[in-house]
Amino acid sequence: MDRIADMIIMIKNGSLAEKEVVVSPYSKVKHAIANCLKREGYLSSVKKVAGNKFPELELGLVQEDKKTKIINVKRISKPSRRIYFGVKDIHKVKNGFGRLVLSTPKGILTGNEARKELVGGEALFNIW
Repeated sequence: MDRIADMIIMIKNGSLAEKEVVVSPYSKVKHAIANCLKREGYLSSVKKVAGNKFPELELGLVQEDKKTKIINVKRISKPSRRIYFGVKDIHKVKNGFGRLVLSTPKGILTGNEARKELVGGEALFNIW
């Protein structure tokens, strides 16, 4: 199972169903991705909460005038096939309306942040 893909699909489906909060199992990578999405304005809040047996990640979704901010997501790098981008390979998503999320040596960054930091890394997913 691809846990990152599960989380981003939960976020997309919750956003399209106009939910306010989505709960996902906790991991450090998911928390870093959620914080990156919060910086970009796709999530309103990120909290680590105690679940029944294991910790969970509570994600607050952003709704703008009854419209969702997240329309779609596309997983790029998968557990069976990793895809890496250099600084020159980082591109705009949907003419600047979307974001590319990368796992870099400096942490989880968006494409714009990675270009400013001059680092490449594993392309995780596109979100728009």
